Amino acid sequence: MAGRGITKKTATEHNIILKRAMVTRRYRMEWDLERCVGCQLGPLVCPKDAVIHVEGSIEDGRLVEKQAVDIDAEACVFCGICEIMCPTNAITLKINGEPENPMRVHETFPELIQATNFNQEEFDWSRKDFVIDNCPTDVISFDEQKETLVVDDEHCIRCRQCEVASDGAFQVTMPWQGKVELRRDLCVEGCLACADICPTRALHIDEETGDLVLADYYCIKCGACMEVCPIKPEYKEQEMRVESYGVTKTVTHSQITNREELPIWVERWRVQHSPVQSGTWNEVLTKTANDRAGMVETDIKRALKRRDLLKALSGAQALLDLEE
Repeated sequence: MAGRGITKKTATEHNIILKRAMVTRRYRMEWDLERCVGCQLGPLVCPKDAVIHVEGSIEDGRLVEKQAVDIDAEACVFCGICEIMCPTNAITLKINGEPENPMRVHETFPELIQATNFNQEEFDWSRKDFVIDNCPTDVISFDEQKETLVVDDEHCIRCRQCEVASDGAFQVTMPWQGKVELRRDLCVEGCLACADICPTRALHIDEETGDLVLADYYCIKCGACMEVCPIKPEYKEQEMRVESYGVTKTVTHSQITNREELPIWVERWRVQHSPVQSGTWNEVLTKTANDRAGMVETDIKRALKRRDLLKALSGAQALLDLEE
């Protein structure tokens, strides 16, 4: 059969599709470029360096051409690591027409622990439209038959804006724990590109002042803001030892050397996941997570009391006026 085993690539402004037909298995992998924000994680986790960052274009401080990724079709082995780790659910992998991820099937990669749960008994239903309108990925809708709010769990990015908008009736388990810092004094004057690329309202433009503002609780730790920032990280290669199943090997890790010069900084301390013992997983953690396992994020009880988080949501001023 002509073309068997060869990866065929098609690319448009909306998506990238790879297909590979084998004897008994047909692979199809798609990157939805509408959902993709050109984050740090895809290029970091790919074991074959097949995921390539594509720079966006900034004019007068605003993003006029969105950053994204490209895929080296010859290098991609359809392992599925990027699908599991994608923070915006922009990647789908199917084998023989059905969703299947080899890393999950062979238990060499864990399931990330994440969830979005809704308690309708605790919900103020006057906020229904407010909650729906403030979901950045439009995954929350009202089920008229069941008279409740439902979540498209497959596409939810766990940004936690529904938590604040619903005053705690939604509770979100976010896979990544970490922090984000904005040092506005280091920004290029007039640049707001990070707010343009941020898939949540973690970085946004204040409607009253026009200033760049950080609402850290909404950050999903994708690192797209660091990628788009005109002040770029500088790296040095560092060797690290990784141990799995009693075998130790040395891997090369890129470490940022100019952290204090960067206007925006994202740290990933740890990721919640199902139990797994895998050298592949250990290498991914080495590349993506900082050594901050003892740190603890802001919890939901403290977050719900922060007026800046509510103010970051669209149409929140009316609620703030009522509280006053």
